[in-house]
Amino acid sequence: MDNHYLTPLFAPKSIVVFAGRDDQPDSQTTYGRSIRAQLEQGGFTGPVSYLDIGMTGTLADLAQSRADLAVIALPHDQLAFALEVAGRIQCRAALILSSSVDPALATALVAIAKRHEIHLLGPNCLGYQRPRLHLNASVAGPLARPGSLALISQSGALTTAILDWADKNAVGLSAVVSLGPSTAVDLAQTLDFLATDPATHSIVICMEGLTNARRFLSALRGAANTKPVIVLKAGNATAASQAALTHSGAMVLSDVVFDAALRRTGAVRVKSFVQLFSAAKCLASRYRPVGPRLAVVTNGGGPGVLAADWIHELGLQLAHLSTTSVDALRPLVPEHATLSNLLDLGEDASADAYREAVLACARDSQVDGILVIYSPKLGGDPAGVARAVSALNAGLGKPLLTCWMGDSQVIEARQVINTAGLATFRTPEAAVDGFSNIASFYQNQQLLHQTPPPLSQLADPDLDGARLLIESVLAERRKVLTEMESKALLAAFHIPITPTMLARSATEAVLIASQLGYPVAMKIDSPDISHKSDVQGVALNVLTAAGVRDTYDDMLATVRRLRPDATINGVTLQKMAGKRHGRELFIGVSTDRLFGPAISFGAGGTMIELIADRATELPPLNQFLAQRLIGRVRAADTLGEWRGAPPAQREAIEHILLRVSEMVCELPQLREVDINPLIVDEYGALAVDARIVIDAAPPSSHKYDHLAILPYPAAYTQQWPLRGSGLYTLRPVQPDDAFMLQEFVRGLSEKSRYYRFASSLRELSVPMLAKYTLIDYDREMALVAVQTLRTPGADGGFVEAERILGVSRYIANPDDSSGEFSLVVDDRFSGQGLGTRLMLAIMDVARDKGLKELNGLVLVKNSGMLKLMASLGFQIRPYEEDPDFRLCSKAL
Repeated sequence: MDNHYLTPLFAPKSIVVFAGRDDQPDSQTTYGRSIRAQLEQGGFTGPVSYLDIGMTGTLADLAQSRADLAVIALPHDQLAFALEVAGRIQCRAALILSSSVDPALATALVAIAKRHEIHLLGPNCLGYQRPRLHLNASVAGPLARPGSLALISQSGALTTAILDWADKNAVGLSAVVSLGPSTAVDLAQTLDFLATDPATHSIVICMEGLTNARRFLSALRGAANTKPVIVLKAGNATAASQAALTHSGAMVLSDVVFDAALRRTGAVRVKSFVQLFSAAKCLASRYRPVGPRLAVVTNGGGPGVLAADWIHELGLQLAHLSTTSVDALRPLVPEHATLSNLLDLGEDASADAYREAVLACARDSQVDGILVIYSPKLGGDPAGVARAVSALNAGLGKPLLTCWMGDSQVIEARQVINTAGLATFRTPEAAVDGFSNIASFYQNQQLLHQTPPPLSQLADPDLDGARLLIESVLAERRKVLTEMESKALLAAFHIPITPTMLARSATEAVLIASQLGYPVAMKIDSPDISHKSDVQGVALNVLTAAGVRDTYDDMLATVRRLRPDATINGVTLQKMAGKRHGRELFIGVSTDRLFGPAISFGAGGTMIELIADRATELPPLNQFLAQRLIGRVRAADTLGEWRGAPPAQREAIEHILLRVSEMVCELPQLREVDINPLIVDEYGALAVDARIVIDAAPPSSHKYDHLAILPYPAAYTQQWPLRGSGLYTLRPVQPDDAFMLQEFVRGLSEKSRYYRFASSLRELSVPMLAKYTLIDYDREMALVAVQTLRTPGADGGFVEAERILGVSRYIANPDDSSGEFSLVVDDRFSGQGLGTRLMLAIMDVARDKGLKELNGLVLVKNSGMLKLMASLGFQIRPYEEDPDFRLCSKAL
């Protein structure tokens, strides 16, 4: 059960090819002849058989051609029959190489594959390549050279272009997978396979679209957790024609939301084909995630300054050597070399000077990466410098990027660098772009490890009141809440608001103003008017009763003249906020068609569209994510001491962002939220105006189906007594549990470790730790039994520390109806009921997630586990593929 379910597709042991006869017209045999040639030239060592669709014989005769993978390259009218035959002879995977298949036929092919439980890649794709397996099951060209970089592309044209580029730049590939628009095996599943592929160390994705955002993000999070992933997404057109309902008129575009989603997965996005090549070069050189400080070693000031400018433009840092490093390097480089900022070694810099400069950067803790730039000079030795620099790469320990500028004079040098496996670029800007992708991956890993719960640790919101308010508005067949209703919803989540009252006549307005106290703000109240100021529906600092009366009458007359179609409820009044040092900000929510709700923050006020200062994040948020969201906008600079005003209270903004995140998580009916302006000063924050749009929640089977990223499932936390004394907490695993889990595994007996992992490992590797603690709660779950220990501290108090007593987990299978489970308990707590409790709890979670069955492999020697499984009602039977195991199954 350790093999990935797509192994028969991407790593088959045997292949059967359905191809047309050579006497058929060329148009019908092009792909067939091509795939035969590619398989033969690639050198695939497994058995390959060929079937003619017109052959005669019984199914028993055909069954002799049974294989892991069926490759079908036939005319359209023969595809369905061939796939049916592949299913009958029990092929576990199929690849259809056929272009321009219409949607109806593609749907029929997917249905046939599903009926026979075949994993289908295609139609309308170019196939795939696995160079290390000598397998070229594609029509994309010759087999690429082996390497550690994998490519997944939804564009056939980009697939062939990248293969050609890789060949010319000596870039090796572990896998190349072309995905068409109709294939059953989608981007998420392919990514999931490559995440577990030991030959793949980094992944590049060229994508055009998605159908299931959560499944894609789930697979991307899993892959980027252990391997750098770079994404190029086409289709960045804005949706400006889609009018927003919120009164600021500012809609978060899907491309912005996609960026926000990608940051939370730990992957990095590039915006151009050129940047993709830069990133691919760095990943192919197996550079690992690093910080943002890049040192530049050059023999010319001009190229170095170009690199420094682009470093600043991309938000990176130009690394400076420490004083100690400079002093040690000075005698080893030319006398006139500049070492203060750029390491400009001068025009006559030798190979030895370059080598010493690179080594100095490698030893300096203030440097995260090194860019070596060489500009050809009269009498210079570009190839000699290239050999000296390339020889340092193996033991350097830091990313080393090169830029040999020019053309004919540096051809030999570039060949030397390519042969050494170093990333080389033609321009300084392209090299800095490449490093930026590595640094961005490092930064995004911090976001990947954030798994906030749906509700913060603040006071509980009035969820019942909020839901009743929404239900009453929907019952009236309205979608836009009035300002008073919007503020009531905010108040239910303890968001500070300005008290607002509705006046239906001028006399009533005067009475309300006298109760609130002058000065007051007056606004038209209409569900049909999103932009009140556009119809002169806002009046501020009204100071007297007469002013209130006249403003009320004039406002109604003006609005009725400008918007005769609008329903007008009256005029709302509120006391002016009176925050002399207040900064006007904006917090909003929009709903993306694919990724669901997204939270935005930025500069507010009436010029919000003109300023366009905004950052976006996907919910749920925690304090770390809220702080990052605030820090990404230019308006954050005004929150400190600003033009004589004292610093604003950032904590108040974080508080409101967390509250808005709660609203988004708990109220799937929310479509748009617009808090503008949110005024913040040294005393706190206040929502002065708000507008909320709702709609009926789509049908769903689980509470948080409307979110692209599931929150931490705190609802599954329980507390149980230990036999004897004490308590333990049963809760879902967290990324921060990695250290505890490692100590738990180290503390197991050799027998227990062997029973759990079927190997003699003593501790978990870094990728395994990440795999077991940073999980996607949508498709898997791990429950840990944790005990809190109190030990005397040095100051006379007590120090609390946690330890893991046991772990149960399941991972859902691709059918989304069954899953594989595992269980291990600390030897010291065996026989205390922990195993039973952990299994019952994980079964409850699986049942709640809609799984119908749990399966697991247990070693025959593990009599204690087999006894436990029997007591819990599991069916225990022999495992056909390995007699040392028993397969334990239970219907949920």
